[in-house]
Amino acid sequence: MLAATILAPCRANVCERPAAGSAVPEPEDLRSRNGVLQVDLTIRNYTEANGSTRYCYVDASGNQSPTLRLKPGDLLILRLKNDLKDTAPKMVPAGHLHTSMNADPCLSGAMTATSTNLHFHGLTIPPVCHQDDVLKTSISPRDPAFEYRFRIPANQPPGLYWYHPHIHGFSKVQVLGGASGALIVEGIERVNQDTAGLPERVVIIRDQDLLNPNAPPSKSEPVIPKMLIDRDGDAANNGTGFGKPAKDLSINFVPVPYPDYPPAAIEMKPEERQLWRVLNASAITYLNLEVLFNRKPQPLGLVALDGVPLNQNGTSQNLIDWQTHLGVPPGARVEFIMKGPPTGVTGLLVTRSVDTGPGGENDPNRAIATIIASKDAPELRSRLDASPQPLAASSLPWLGTVAPVRTRRLYFSEKLSDPNNPNSATEFYITVDGQTPALFDPHSGLPDIVAKQGTVEDWIIENRSNELHAFHIHQLHFVLLDYLGKPVNEPFLRDTVNVPYYRDNMLVYPSVRLRMDFRDPNTAGTFLYHCHLLEHEDGGMMGLIRVEPPDAAKTPDARAPSPPSL
Repeated sequence: MLAATILAPCRANVCERPAAGSAVPEPEDLRSRNGVLQVDLTIRNYTEANGSTRYCYVDASGNQSPTLRLKPGDLLILRLKNDLKDTAPKMVPAGHLHTSMNADPCLSGAMTATSTNLHFHGLTIPPVCHQDDVLKTSISPRDPAFEYRFRIPANQPPGLYWYHPHIHGFSKVQVLGGASGALIVEGIERVNQDTAGLPERVVIIRDQDLLNPNAPPSKSEPVIPKMLIDRDGDAANNGTGFGKPAKDLSINFVPVPYPDYPPAAIEMKPEERQLWRVLNASAITYLNLEVLFNRKPQPLGLVALDGVPLNQNGTSQNLIDWQTHLGVPPGARVEFIMKGPPTGVTGLLVTRSVDTGPGGENDPNRAIATIIASKDAPELRSRLDASPQPLAASSLPWLGTVAPVRTRRLYFSEKLSDPNNPNSATEFYITVDGQTPALFDPHSGLPDIVAKQGTVEDWIIENRSNELHAFHIHQLHFVLLDYLGKPVNEPFLRDTVNVPYYRDNMLVYPSVRLRMDFRDPNTAGTFLYHCHLLEHEDGGMMGLIRVEPPDAAKTPDARAPSPPSL
């Protein structure tokens, strides 16, 4: 009988990260040439000494998480090799390593710790294999490099998008570990000429497991209530704006760890105007961004949200929405003009506390980066065209003015898997009103909603839990019409939006009303909507929609409404 051998991971750190307090590096730019961008990416992982696992995308030159830059109409050919290792030690009989081959990655549907795929968040591309399918596409470490091949739609708004894995049950661990990168559709200066000629800075804020989980809070913080831990093991929201966060943050991989939050460093020429393209690639952390000079909030000129310029609504003026703080839920993006500090003044990029509700994680006030005025600051590698040709306006009517063909109601909810055990796991649901709440089953193939391509619908989404949720849908954008039951004036598009949490003294459930846009032919197919807090998504808070071609025979919703409760 052969003796058992302990197989444990043993390899060099393939996902090295900068030290805390470092200068914020720029992600490498990979640009299309002659209408084509060919990229070879490998996803890798590495287990740190503290037991946490880092994930990274590495290109052929060894750059981590490069920024993919394409123009509308360009072809992206991306070959993804899965080099993930199972980091848990295993007892395997000597000479009996498992080497069987996987099925076709387009049909595999395998959802394991070493499976992966890619979602191109915000792009209106077909939800099919080799483009943006995440339901069946699953790449194994034993598979050859898998090719993604698609064109950026000619009508794709120019702005900031991103790529990340979307394997159900394992999205959180891979994104939390750092598997994410930016994708920019070029040409924002052609839509809003106030951005013309500006240097652009790509900023990716990620979260990660705490580097110092057992450290006491900083002595500079006020005394706070005793720290509470939620059922997922994270610091629970304490409502003070201080205390241990659920997760640490990093900026372009420079960690800013609890409890002292040593900020990373950004150099700018004094009073230089830049376009900042900021992605919240966190798995669970909400951001509320401010730039401070001498503790005074500075104006931030928002020009695009979730990849779409604010004036994409058919208006011709160069719209800038000046704010002093910008809320950015997980998965969302903001692009804004900011002016650097004058000589002798140091700025500070911070995130303010976000109230995630009694059931949410703690997202306290904290610094992210110092902004240093220096005449010797390096030039940013990307600068927008100074003399752009205006981009033709969309031929479609503005979404906010199109009458919906129907109104649907959905709701977020949560419950304990064992109602008699307060420490049992939480089950997360997003449910179409009239259906029975059910955890998302990736293998069922049954859509919760059936819609028609070419139409517009209104969705009212309630939150029946005491925790903030971030609604996201693949393949399309929407307009926020009502917030907490009151009309809002938002003449721009989103693909991710917060849905306020419920308190026991509320007479109605908090809700948002969204106008969903199924007019683009690329929305035809089967795809997902979910909460973009990835532990909620992985835990079942996800639904399936099938958008049928306009000439398809009428199909009833696959999930019949349940009978009313007595």
